[in-house]
Amino acid sequence: MNAGPVDPTTTAAWSSLSEHRSATTPDLRGWFAADPARARDLTLDVADLHVDLSKNLVTADTVALLLQLAEQTGVLARRDAMLAGEHVNVTEDRAVLHTALRRPAGASPALEVDGQDVDGDVQAELAKVFTFADAVRSGEWRGVTGKAITTVVNIGIGGSDLGPVMAYEALKPSVRAGLECRFVSNIDPTDVAETTKDLDPETTLFIVASKTFGTLETLTNARLARAWLWRELAAAGVLADSDEARQEAVAKHFVAVSTALDKVAAFGIDPANAFGFWDWVGGRYSVDSAIGTSLAVAIGPEAFREFLAGFHAVDEHFRTTAPERNVPLLMGLLNVWYVNFLDAHTHAVLPYSQYLHRFPAYLQQLTMESNGKSVRYDGEPVTTHTGEVFWGEPGTNGQHAFYQLIHQGTRVVPSDFIAFATPAHPLVDGDADVHALFMANFFAQTKALAFGKTAEEVRAEGTAEDVVAARVFSGNRPTTSIMAPSLTPAVLGQLIALYEHVTFVEGAVWGIDSFDQWGVELGKKLALEIAPALTGDTAALEAQDPSTGALIRYYLEHRRD
Repeated sequence: MNAGPVDPTTTAAWSSLSEHRSATTPDLRGWFAADPARARDLTLDVADLHVDLSKNLVTADTVALLLQLAEQTGVLARRDAMLAGEHVNVTEDRAVLHTALRRPAGASPALEVDGQDVDGDVQAELAKVFTFADAVRSGEWRGVTGKAITTVVNIGIGGSDLGPVMAYEALKPSVRAGLECRFVSNIDPTDVAETTKDLDPETTLFIVASKTFGTLETLTNARLARAWLWRELAAAGVLADSDEARQEAVAKHFVAVSTALDKVAAFGIDPANAFGFWDWVGGRYSVDSAIGTSLAVAIGPEAFREFLAGFHAVDEHFRTTAPERNVPLLMGLLNVWYVNFLDAHTHAVLPYSQYLHRFPAYLQQLTMESNGKSVRYDGEPVTTHTGEVFWGEPGTNGQHAFYQLIHQGTRVVPSDFIAFATPAHPLVDGDADVHALFMANFFAQTKALAFGKTAEEVRAEGTAEDVVAARVFSGNRPTTSIMAPSLTPAVLGQLIALYEHVTFVEGAVWGIDSFDQWGVELGKKLALEIAPALTGDTAALEAQDPSTGALIRYYLEHRRD
Protein backbone atom coordinates (compact mmCIF):
# COMPACT_ATOMS: atom_id res chain seq x y z
CA MET A 1 0.00 0.00 0.00
CA ASN A 2 2.76 2.46 -0.82
CA ALA A 3 0.88 3.96 -3.77
CA GLY A 4 -0.87 7.27 -3.24
CA PRO A 5 -4.63 7.53 -2.80
CA VAL A 6 -7.10 7.65 -5.65
CA ASP A 7 -8.76 11.05 -5.94
CA PRO A 8 -12.41 9.99 -5.51
CA THR A 9 -13.68 12.91 -7.58
CA THR A 10 -11.85 11.57 -10.65
CA THR A 11 -13.58 8.18 -10.60
CA ALA A 12 -16.40 7.17 -12.88
CA ALA A 13 -18.46 6.26 -9.83
CA TRP A 14 -18.19 9.79 -8.44
CA SER A 15 -19.44 11.27 -11.70
CA SER A 16 -22.27 8.77 -11.78
CA LEU A 17 -23.21 9.54 -8.19
CA SER A 18 -23.27 13.26 -8.97
CA GLU A 19 -25.60 12.66 -11.92
CA HIS A 20 -27.72 10.29 -9.85
CA ARG A 21 -28.03 12.88 -7.08
CA SER A 22 -29.19 15.52 -9.56
CA ALA A 23 -31.77 13.18 -11.04
CA THR A 24 -33.13 11.76 -7.75
CA THR A 25 -35.60 13.40 -5.41
CA PRO A 26 -35.72 11.71 -2.00
CA ASP A 27 -39.13 10.08 -1.50
CA LEU A 28 -39.17 7.54 1.31
CA ARG A 29 -42.96 7.28 1.24
CA GLY A 30 -42.93 6.53 -2.45
CA TRP A 31 -39.94 4.19 -2.30
CA PHE A 32 -41.50 2.08 0.45
CA ALA A 33 -44.84 1.99 -1.36
CA ALA A 34 -43.21 0.93 -4.62
CA ASP A 35 -40.98 -1.72 -3.05
CA PRO A 36 -42.58 -3.90 -0.35
CA ALA A 37 -39.22 -5.66 0.13
CA ARG A 38 -37.26 -2.46 0.82
CA ALA A 39 -37.09 -2.93 4.58
CA ARG A 40 -36.09 -6.57 4.23
CA ASP A 41 -33.44 -5.91 1.60
CA LEU A 42 -31.83 -3.03 3.48
CA THR A 43 -31.82 -4.68 6.91
CA LEU A 44 -28.62 -6.54 7.74
CA ASP A 45 -27.10 -8.33 10.70
CA VAL A 46 -23.55 -8.08 12.01
CA ALA A 47 -22.94 -10.35 15.01
CA ASP A 48 -25.70 -9.42 17.51
CA LEU A 49 -26.46 -6.09 15.86
CA HIS A 50 -29.59 -5.77 13.74
CA VAL A 51 -29.13 -2.81 11.39
CA ASP A 52 -31.97 -1.27 9.40
CA LEU A 53 -30.68 1.01 6.64
CA SER A 54 -34.02 1.26 4.82
CA LYS A 55 -34.90 4.74 6.08
CA ASN A 56 -31.80 6.22 4.47
CA LEU A 57 -32.07 8.42 1.38
CA VAL A 58 -30.88 5.79 -1.06
CA THR A 59 -32.26 3.56 -3.76
CA ALA A 60 -30.80 0.31 -5.02
CA ASP A 61 -29.02 2.35 -7.69
CA THR A 62 -27.48 4.62 -5.04
CA VAL A 63 -26.10 1.65 -3.12
CA ALA A 64 -24.72 0.07 -6.30
CA LEU A 65 -22.94 3.28 -7.25
CA LEU A 66 -21.52 3.72 -3.73
CA LEU A 67 -20.14 0.18 -3.88
CA GLN A 68 -18.52 1.05 -7.21
CA LEU A 69 -16.96 4.09 -5.54
CA ALA A 70 -15.51 1.86 -2.82
CA GLU A 71 -14.06 -0.44 -5.46
CA GLN A 72 -12.61 2.38 -7.55
CA THR A 73 -11.00 4.07 -4.52
CA GLY A 74 -9.48 0.82 -3.24
CA VAL A 75 -11.30 0.70 0.10
CA LEU A 76 -11.14 -3.06 0.50
CA ALA A 77 -7.51 -3.26 -0.58
CA ARG A 78 -6.68 -0.67 2.07
CA ARG A 79 -8.72 -2.65 4.61
CA ASP A 80 -6.68 -5.76 3.84
CA ALA A 81 -3.44 -3.82 4.09
CA MET A 82 -4.45 -2.49 7.52
CA LEU A 83 -5.38 -5.94 8.82
CA ALA A 84 -2.11 -7.39 7.54
CA GLY A 85 -0.05 -4.84 9.45
CA GLU A 86 1.17 -2.71 6.56
CA HIS A 87 2.13 0.84 7.51
CA VAL A 88 -1.11 2.50 6.46
CA ASN A 89 -0.48 5.29 9.00
CA VAL A 90 1.78 6.99 6.50
CA THR A 91 2.67 10.22 8.28
CA GLU A 92 3.95 8.31 11.33
CA ASP A 93 5.19 5.29 9.33
CA ARG A 94 3.26 2.87 11.52
CA ALA A 95 1.06 -0.15 11.22
CA VAL A 96 -2.55 0.22 12.40
CA LEU A 97 -3.46 -2.88 14.36
CA HIS A 98 -6.16 -2.15 16.91
CA THR A 99 -7.89 -5.19 15.41
CA ALA A 100 -5.01 -7.33 16.74
CA LEU A 101 -5.96 -6.39 20.30
CA ARG A 102 -9.05 -8.56 20.10
CA ARG A 103 -7.81 -11.54 18.14
CA PRO A 104 -8.47 -14.63 20.25
CA ALA A 105 -5.60 -16.64 21.69
CA GLY A 106 -4.32 -19.12 19.13
CA ALA A 107 -5.80 -17.25 16.16
CA SER A 108 -4.65 -18.66 12.85
CA PRO A 109 -2.77 -17.72 10.83
CA ALA A 110 -0.53 -16.06 13.41
CA LEU A 111 0.05 -12.34 12.98
CA GLU A 112 3.64 -11.18 12.78
CA VAL A 113 4.42 -7.56 11.93
CA ASP A 114 7.83 -5.91 11.58
CA GLY A 115 9.42 -9.03 13.04
CA GLN A 116 7.24 -9.02 16.16
CA ASP A 117 4.90 -11.78 17.29
CA VAL A 118 1.89 -9.52 17.63
CA ASP A 119 -0.46 -12.23 18.89
CA GLY A 120 2.00 -13.34 21.53
CA ASP A 121 2.66 -9.79 22.68
CA VAL A 122 -1.05 -9.00 22.97
CA GLN A 123 -1.90 -12.16 24.90
CA ALA A 124 1.03 -11.70 27.29
CA GLU A 125 -0.03 -8.15 28.15
CA LEU A 126 -3.67 -9.17 28.52
CA ALA A 127 -2.66 -11.91 30.92
CA LYS A 128 -0.75 -9.37 33.00
CA VAL A 129 -3.73 -6.99 33.08
CA PHE A 130 -6.07 -9.81 34.04
CA THR A 131 -3.82 -11.02 36.84
CA PHE A 132 -3.82 -7.51 38.24
CA ALA A 133 -7.59 -7.17 37.83
CA ASP A 134 -8.17 -10.42 39.69
CA ALA A 135 -5.86 -9.31 42.50
CA VAL A 136 -7.78 -6.06 43.00
CA ARG A 137 -11.17 -7.71 42.73
CA SER A 138 -10.32 -10.48 45.18
CA GLY A 139 -8.81 -8.16 47.75
CA GLU A 140 -5.35 -9.66 47.32
CA TRP A 141 -4.07 -6.24 46.25
CA ARG A 142 -4.29 -3.98 49.26
CA GLY A 143 -3.44 -0.41 50.05
CA VAL A 144 -0.61 0.71 52.30
CA THR A 145 -2.68 0.17 55.47
CA GLY A 146 -3.82 -3.31 54.45
CA LYS A 147 -7.33 -2.39 53.32
CA ALA A 148 -8.81 -3.73 50.08
CA ILE A 149 -9.39 -1.37 47.16
CA THR A 150 -12.94 -0.11 46.70
CA THR A 151 -12.37 2.80 44.26
CA VAL A 152 -10.23 2.89 41.12
CA VAL A 153 -9.48 6.32 39.66
CA ASN A 154 -8.32 6.33 36.04
CA ILE A 155 -6.18 9.35 35.15
CA GLY A 156 -5.84 9.92 31.41
CA ILE A 157 -7.03 12.14 28.60
CA GLY A 158 -8.38 11.65 25.10
CA GLY A 159 -8.47 7.98 24.23
CA SER A 160 -7.00 7.14 27.63
CA ASP A 161 -10.16 8.56 29.21
CA LEU A 162 -13.05 8.62 26.75
CA GLY A 163 -12.92 4.89 26.00
CA PRO A 164 -12.67 3.62 29.58
CA VAL A 165 -15.26 6.01 31.00
CA MET A 166 -17.72 5.36 28.18
CA ALA A 167 -17.37 1.57 28.52
CA TYR A 168 -17.56 1.69 32.31
CA GLU A 169 -20.77 3.71 32.18
CA ALA A 170 -22.21 1.43 29.51
CA LEU A 171 -21.46 -1.75 31.45
CA LYS A 172 -22.36 -0.63 34.97
CA PRO A 173 -24.68 -3.61 35.49
CA SER A 174 -21.59 -5.83 35.05
CA VAL A 175 -19.46 -3.95 37.60
CA ARG A 176 -18.63 -5.93 40.73
CA ALA A 177 -20.63 -4.82 43.76
CA GLY A 178 -18.59 -2.75 46.18
CA LEU A 179 -16.20 -1.55 43.50
CA GLU A 180 -16.37 1.85 41.80
CA CYS A 181 -14.38 3.53 39.04
CA ARG A 182 -13.94 7.25 38.61
CA PHE A 183 -12.19 9.16 35.87
CA VAL A 184 -10.02 12.28 35.79
CA SER A 185 -9.01 13.91 32.50
CA ASN A 186 -9.30 17.68 32.56
CA ILE A 187 -6.25 19.66 33.66
CA ASP A 188 -8.69 22.02 35.37
CA PRO A 189 -7.79 21.30 39.02
CA THR A 190 -11.50 21.12 39.75
CA ASP A 191 -11.58 17.70 38.11
CA VAL A 192 -9.14 16.10 40.55
CA ALA A 193 -10.60 17.98 43.51
CA GLU A 194 -14.19 16.92 42.83
CA THR A 195 -13.24 13.34 41.98
CA THR A 196 -11.26 12.75 45.16
CA LYS A 197 -13.04 14.92 47.73
CA ASP A 198 -15.16 12.12 49.25
CA LEU A 199 -12.74 9.21 48.74
CA ASP A 200 -10.94 7.19 51.37
CA PRO A 201 -7.22 7.28 50.53
CA GLU A 202 -6.69 3.91 52.19
CA THR A 203 -9.01 2.17 49.70
CA THR A 204 -8.30 4.21 46.53
CA LEU A 205 -6.11 3.05 43.65
CA PHE A 206 -5.00 5.33 40.81
CA ILE A 207 -4.27 4.14 37.27
CA VAL A 208 -2.15 6.67 35.35
CA ALA A 209 -2.69 6.07 31.64
CA SER A 210 -0.10 7.72 29.40
CA LYS A 211 1.90 5.81 26.83
CA THR A 212 4.89 8.16 27.04
CA PHE A 213 4.25 9.09 30.68
CA GLY A 214 4.76 12.64 29.53
CA THR A 215 1.27 13.89 28.62
CA LEU A 216 1.01 17.30 30.30
CA GLU A 217 -2.57 16.99 31.52
CA THR A 218 -2.23 13.40 32.71
CA LEU A 219 1.04 13.87 34.56
CA THR A 220 -0.15 17.08 36.18
CA ASN A 221 -3.26 15.31 37.42
CA ALA A 222 -1.19 12.33 38.56
CA ARG A 223 0.99 14.60 40.67
CA LEU A 224 -2.09 16.27 42.13
CA ALA A 225 -3.51 12.85 42.97
CA ARG A 226 -0.24 11.76 44.55
CA ALA A 227 -0.18 14.92 46.69
CA TRP A 228 -3.79 14.25 47.71
CA LEU A 229 -2.91 10.69 48.70
CA TRP A 230 0.03 11.77 50.85
CA ARG A 231 -1.93 14.61 52.43
CA GLU A 232 -5.00 12.53 53.26
CA LEU A 233 -3.07 9.54 54.56
CA ALA A 234 -1.05 11.85 56.77
CA ALA A 235 -4.22 13.56 58.00
CA ALA A 236 -5.62 10.13 58.92
CA GLY A 237 -2.48 9.44 60.92
CA VAL A 238 -1.44 6.43 58.85
CA LEU A 239 1.52 7.88 56.91
CA ALA A 240 4.87 8.60 58.50
CA ASP A 241 6.66 11.80 57.54
CA SER A 242 9.42 10.16 55.49
CA ASP A 243 10.29 9.71 51.84
CA GLU A 244 10.31 5.96 52.34
CA ALA A 245 6.77 5.95 53.67
CA ARG A 246 5.55 8.18 50.88
CA GLN A 247 7.17 5.97 48.24
CA GLU A 248 5.58 2.89 49.76
CA ALA A 249 2.19 4.58 49.61
CA VAL A 250 2.62 5.39 45.93
CA ALA A 251 3.70 1.83 45.17
CA LYS A 252 0.51 0.48 46.79
CA HIS A 253 -1.90 3.06 45.41
CA PHE A 254 -0.63 3.80 41.88
CA VAL A 255 -0.14 1.68 38.76
CA ALA A 256 0.54 2.83 35.22
CA VAL A 257 -0.45 2.12 31.65
CA SER A 258 2.73 3.16 29.89
CA THR A 259 5.78 1.90 28.05
CA ALA A 260 8.12 4.56 29.52
CA LEU A 261 9.25 2.44 32.46
CA ASP A 262 12.03 4.83 33.51
CA LYS A 263 9.54 7.68 33.93
CA VAL A 264 7.09 5.36 35.67
CA ALA A 265 9.79 4.41 38.17
CA ALA A 266 10.82 8.03 38.69
CA PHE A 267 7.22 8.83 39.65
CA GLY A 268 7.36 6.11 42.29
CA ILE A 269 5.38 3.37 40.54
CA ASP A 270 6.92 -0.10 40.45
CA PRO A 271 7.65 -0.83 36.75
CA ALA A 272 6.30 -4.33 37.39
CA ASN A 273 2.92 -2.62 37.80
CA ALA A 274 3.06 -0.87 34.43
CA PHE A 275 0.95 -2.27 31.61
CA GLY A 276 2.00 -1.50 28.07
CA PHE A 277 0.72 -1.24 24.54
CA TRP A 278 2.26 -0.50 21.16
CA ASP A 279 2.75 2.35 18.72
CA TRP A 280 0.39 0.63 16.31
CA VAL A 281 -2.50 1.37 18.72
CA GLY A 282 -3.91 4.87 18.35
CA GLY A 283 -5.30 6.41 21.53
CA ARG A 284 -8.85 6.59 20.23
CA TYR A 285 -8.64 2.91 19.26
CA SER A 286 -7.17 1.71 22.56
CA VAL A 287 -10.01 0.91 24.97
CA ASP A 288 -9.51 -2.80 24.27
CA SER A 289 -5.79 -2.58 25.14
CA ALA A 290 -4.22 -2.08 28.57
CA ILE A 291 -5.85 1.36 28.46
CA GLY A 292 -8.97 -0.57 29.48
CA THR A 293 -7.33 -1.81 32.71
CA SER A 294 -9.82 0.11 34.87
CA LEU A 295 -12.65 -1.55 32.94
CA ALA A 296 -11.06 -4.99 33.35
CA VAL A 297 -10.92 -4.39 37.10
CA ALA A 298 -14.53 -3.23 37.17
CA ILE A 299 -16.17 -5.99 35.13
CA GLY A 300 -13.58 -8.77 35.50
CA PRO A 301 -11.44 -10.66 33.00
CA GLU A 302 -14.22 -12.98 31.82
CA ALA A 303 -16.53 -10.12 30.85
CA PHE A 304 -13.58 -8.26 29.33
CA ARG A 305 -12.89 -11.30 27.15
CA GLU A 306 -16.52 -11.12 26.01
CA PHE A 307 -15.99 -7.44 25.25
CA LEU A 308 -13.00 -8.32 23.05
CA ALA A 309 -14.93 -11.12 21.35
CA GLY A 310 -17.58 -8.59 20.34
CA PHE A 311 -14.97 -6.44 18.63
CA HIS A 312 -13.51 -9.47 16.87
CA ALA A 313 -16.90 -10.62 15.55
CA VAL A 314 -17.36 -7.31 13.74
CA ASP A 315 -13.74 -7.33 12.55
CA GLU A 316 -14.38 -10.69 10.93
CA HIS A 317 -17.62 -9.49 9.39
CA PHE A 318 -15.81 -6.48 7.93
CA ARG A 319 -12.99 -8.69 6.67
CA THR A 320 -15.01 -11.52 5.13
CA THR A 321 -18.54 -10.37 4.26
CA ALA A 322 -19.40 -9.55 0.67
CA PRO A 323 -19.57 -5.78 0.00
CA GLU A 324 -23.31 -5.70 -0.63
CA ARG A 325 -23.96 -7.22 2.84
CA ASN A 326 -21.02 -5.62 4.67
CA VAL A 327 -22.53 -3.37 7.31
CA PRO A 328 -19.52 -1.17 8.21
CA LEU A 329 -18.73 -0.72 4.54
CA LEU A 330 -22.28 0.30 3.68
CA MET A 331 -22.63 2.63 6.67
CA GLY A 332 -19.34 4.33 5.82
CA LEU A 333 -20.41 4.78 2.22
CA LEU A 334 -23.75 6.22 3.33
CA ASN A 335 -21.85 8.82 5.33
CA VAL A 336 -19.83 9.72 2.23
CA TRP A 337 -23.09 10.04 0.31
CA TYR A 338 -24.50 12.46 2.88
CA VAL A 339 -21.35 14.54 3.32
CA ASN A 340 -20.32 14.82 -0.31
CA PHE A 341 -23.56 14.64 -2.23
CA LEU A 342 -26.32 15.81 0.17
CA ASP A 343 -24.30 18.53 1.92
CA ALA A 344 -24.70 17.12 5.43
CA HIS A 345 -22.33 18.73 7.94
CA THR A 346 -23.22 16.76 11.06
CA HIS A 347 -24.22 13.27 12.16
CA ALA A 348 -26.32 12.52 15.24
CA VAL A 349 -25.93 9.38 17.34
CA LEU A 350 -28.97 8.85 19.53
CA PRO A 351 -28.74 5.89 21.92
CA TYR A 352 -32.02 4.88 23.55
CA SER A 353 -30.12 3.62 26.57
CA GLN A 354 -29.03 5.80 29.46
CA TYR A 355 -26.01 3.53 29.93
CA LEU A 356 -24.71 4.75 26.55
CA HIS A 357 -24.88 8.41 27.55
CA ARG A 358 -21.13 8.84 26.88
CA PHE A 359 -21.16 6.98 23.56
CA PRO A 360 -21.71 10.08 21.36
CA ALA A 361 -18.77 11.82 23.07
CA TYR A 362 -16.63 8.74 22.51
CA LEU A 363 -17.56 8.75 18.82
CA GLN A 364 -16.69 12.44 18.55
CA GLN A 365 -13.05 11.64 19.17
CA LEU A 366 -13.08 8.46 17.10
CA THR A 367 -14.58 10.06 14.02
CA MET A 368 -13.53 13.70 14.20
CA GLU A 369 -9.92 13.13 15.24
CA SER A 370 -9.64 10.42 12.59
CA ASN A 371 -11.26 12.15 9.64
CA GLY A 372 -10.93 15.84 10.42
CA LYS A 373 -8.27 16.26 7.74
CA SER A 374 -7.73 18.57 4.79
CA VAL A 375 -4.65 16.80 3.40
CA ARG A 376 -4.50 13.36 1.83
CA TYR A 377 -2.01 10.76 3.00
CA ASP A 378 0.26 11.63 0.06
CA GLY A 379 0.48 15.25 1.27
CA GLU A 380 -1.80 16.68 -1.40
CA PRO A 381 -4.89 18.75 -0.53
CA VAL A 382 -8.15 16.85 -0.39
CA THR A 383 -10.50 17.41 -3.29
CA THR A 384 -13.77 17.27 -1.41
CA HIS A 385 -15.24 17.70 2.06
CA THR A 386 -14.09 15.20 4.69
CA GLY A 387 -15.48 14.26 8.09
CA GLU A 388 -18.62 15.37 9.85
CA VAL A 389 -19.44 16.70 13.29
CA PHE A 390 -20.68 13.80 15.44
CA TRP A 391 -22.96 14.64 18.34
CA GLY A 392 -25.91 13.32 20.29
CA GLU A 393 -27.63 12.62 23.59
CA PRO A 394 -29.41 9.58 24.97
CA GLY A 395 -33.05 8.72 24.54
CA THR A 396 -35.96 11.00 25.12
CA ASN A 397 -33.67 13.71 26.54
CA GLY A 398 -32.81 14.69 22.99
CA GLN A 399 -36.45 14.66 21.93
CA HIS A 400 -37.08 17.54 24.33
CA ALA A 401 -33.99 19.44 23.20
CA PHE A 402 -32.70 19.30 19.63
CA TYR A 403 -35.00 16.92 17.73
CA GLN A 404 -36.95 19.98 16.55
CA LEU A 405 -34.03 20.87 14.27
CA ILE A 406 -33.70 17.30 12.99
CA HIS A 407 -37.42 17.09 12.18
CA GLN A 408 -38.15 20.52 10.76
CA GLY A 409 -34.85 22.36 10.34
CA THR A 410 -33.27 23.29 7.04
CA ARG A 411 -30.25 20.99 7.30
CA VAL A 412 -29.95 17.29 6.60
CA VAL A 413 -28.85 15.53 9.81
CA PRO A 414 -28.32 11.80 9.24
CA SER A 415 -29.05 10.11 12.57
CA ASP A 416 -28.24 6.72 14.05
CA PHE A 417 -30.74 5.39 16.58
CA ILE A 418 -29.46 2.64 18.92
CA ALA A 419 -31.68 0.53 21.19
CA PHE A 420 -31.94 -2.80 22.99
CA ALA A 421 -34.87 -5.19 23.23
CA THR A 422 -34.27 -6.17 26.86
CA PRO A 423 -33.48 -3.50 29.45
CA ALA A 424 -31.13 -3.87 32.39
CA HIS A 425 -33.93 -2.69 34.68
CA PRO A 426 -37.38 -3.97 33.56
CA LEU A 427 -39.38 -1.45 35.59
CA VAL A 428 -43.12 -0.85 35.53
CA ASP A 429 -45.17 2.25 36.30
CA GLY A 430 -48.51 0.93 37.51
CA ASP A 431 -49.52 -1.44 34.72
CA ALA A 432 -47.22 0.19 32.16
CA ASP A 433 -43.99 -1.43 30.99
CA VAL A 434 -41.64 1.56 31.09
CA HIS A 435 -39.17 0.08 28.62
CA ALA A 436 -41.99 -0.53 26.14
CA LEU A 437 -42.98 3.12 26.47
CA PHE A 438 -39.35 4.13 25.96
CA MET A 439 -39.07 1.92 22.87
CA ALA A 440 -42.31 3.31 21.47
CA ASN A 441 -40.50 6.64 21.30
CA PHE A 442 -37.55 5.00 19.54
CA PHE A 443 -39.77 3.52 16.83
CA ALA A 444 -41.94 6.63 16.53
CA GLN A 445 -39.04 9.00 15.98
CA THR A 446 -37.53 7.15 13.01
CA LYS A 447 -40.99 6.72 11.50
CA ALA A 448 -41.78 10.43 11.87
CA LEU A 449 -38.40 11.46 10.47
CA ALA A 450 -38.79 9.18 7.46
CA PHE A 451 -42.41 9.76 6.51
CA GLY A 452 -43.36 13.07 8.10
CA LYS A 453 -46.86 14.51 7.93
CA THR A 454 -48.38 16.27 4.93
CA ALA A 455 -50.49 19.42 4.98
CA GLU A 456 -53.51 17.32 4.04
CA GLU A 457 -52.93 15.04 7.03
CA VAL A 458 -52.58 18.04 9.31
CA ARG A 459 -55.83 19.58 8.01
CA ALA A 460 -57.63 16.27 8.44
CA GLU A 461 -56.92 16.53 12.19
CA GLY A 462 -58.94 19.74 12.33
CA THR A 463 -55.96 22.08 12.57
CA ALA A 464 -56.63 25.75 11.94
CA GLU A 465 -55.35 26.80 8.54
CA ASP A 466 -53.06 29.52 9.88
CA VAL A 467 -50.91 26.93 11.71
CA VAL A 468 -51.04 24.11 9.17
CA ALA A 469 -47.65 24.99 7.71
CA ALA A 470 -46.01 25.00 11.12
CA ARG A 471 -47.29 21.49 11.80
CA VAL A 472 -46.16 19.94 8.52
CA PHE A 473 -43.24 17.50 8.72
CA SER A 474 -41.42 17.12 5.43
CA GLY A 475 -40.14 13.62 6.17
CA ASN A 476 -37.23 12.27 4.16
CA ARG A 477 -34.94 12.79 7.17
CA PRO A 478 -32.45 9.91 7.03
CA THR A 479 -31.95 7.48 9.91
CA THR A 480 -30.26 4.17 10.60
CA SER A 481 -31.69 1.96 13.34
CA ILE A 482 -29.32 -0.34 15.23
CA MET A 483 -30.79 -2.85 17.66
CA ALA A 484 -29.49 -5.72 19.76
CA PRO A 485 -31.05 -8.11 22.27
CA SER A 486 -29.40 -6.35 25.24
CA LEU A 487 -26.39 -4.20 26.12
CA THR A 488 -23.76 -6.77 27.08
CA PRO A 489 -19.96 -6.50 27.05
CA ALA A 490 -19.92 -8.31 23.71
CA VAL A 491 -22.54 -6.02 22.17
CA LEU A 492 -20.68 -2.92 23.35
CA GLY A 493 -17.53 -4.25 21.68
CA GLN A 494 -19.53 -4.80 18.50
CA LEU A 495 -20.85 -1.24 18.52
CA ILE A 496 -17.39 0.25 18.98
CA ALA A 497 -15.84 -1.90 16.25
CA LEU A 498 -18.72 -1.06 13.91
CA TYR A 499 -18.01 2.66 14.16
CA GLU A 500 -14.24 2.13 13.98
CA HIS A 501 -14.68 0.49 10.60
CA VAL A 502 -17.29 3.00 9.43
CA THR A 503 -14.70 5.69 10.16
CA PHE A 504 -12.05 3.73 8.30
CA VAL A 505 -14.25 3.38 5.19
CA GLU A 506 -14.88 7.10 4.97
CA GLY A 507 -11.18 7.92 5.33
CA ALA A 508 -10.25 5.35 2.71
CA VAL A 509 -12.66 6.85 0.17
CA TRP A 510 -11.34 10.34 0.87
CA GLY A 511 -7.71 9.21 0.68
CA ILE A 512 -6.76 10.59 4.10
CA ASP A 513 -4.70 9.13 6.94
CA SER A 514 -7.36 8.40 9.55
CA PHE A 515 -4.78 7.35 12.14
CA ASP A 516 -2.67 10.42 12.82
CA GLN A 517 -3.79 13.53 14.72
CA TRP A 518 -1.35 16.32 14.02
CA GLY A 519 -4.12 18.85 14.49
CA VAL A 520 -3.88 18.53 18.27
CA GLU A 521 -0.16 19.31 18.42
CA LEU A 522 0.02 23.06 17.72
CA GLY A 523 -2.19 24.04 20.63
CA LYS A 524 -0.11 21.88 22.97
CA LYS A 525 3.11 23.51 21.80
CA LEU A 526 1.74 27.03 22.13
CA ALA A 527 0.38 26.29 25.62
CA LEU A 528 3.90 25.47 26.78
CA GLU A 529 5.17 28.73 25.28
CA ILE A 530 2.38 30.79 26.82
CA ALA A 531 2.54 29.25 30.31
CA PRO A 532 5.53 31.39 31.48
CA ALA A 533 3.59 34.53 30.62
CA LEU A 534 1.03 33.55 33.26
CA THR A 535 3.63 33.35 36.02
CA GLY A 536 5.57 36.59 35.60
CA ASP A 537 7.69 36.16 32.46
CA THR A 538 7.25 39.57 30.83
CA ALA A 539 9.19 38.58 27.72
CA ALA A 540 6.82 35.68 27.11
CA LEU A 541 3.88 38.03 27.60
CA GLU A 542 5.26 40.63 25.19
CA ALA A 543 5.81 37.92 22.58
CA GLN A 544 2.06 37.31 22.26
CA ASP A 545 -0.21 38.71 19.59
CA PRO A 546 -2.36 41.69 20.68
CA SER A 547 -5.50 39.64 21.31
CA THR A 548 -3.81 36.86 23.27
CA GLY A 549 -1.69 39.34 25.21
CA ALA A 550 -4.76 41.37 26.21
CA LEU A 551 -6.58 38.25 27.35
CA ILE A 552 -3.59 37.19 29.46
CA ARG A 553 -3.42 40.62 31.07
CA TYR A 554 -7.11 40.41 31.93
CA TYR A 555 -6.49 37.04 33.53
CA LEU A 556 -3.53 38.33 35.55
CA GLU A 557 -5.48 41.36 36.75
CA HIS A 558 -8.45 39.29 37.93
CA ARG A 559 -6.73 36.17 39.25
CA ARG A 560 -7.09 35.66 43.00
CA ASP A 561 -5.20 32.99 44.89
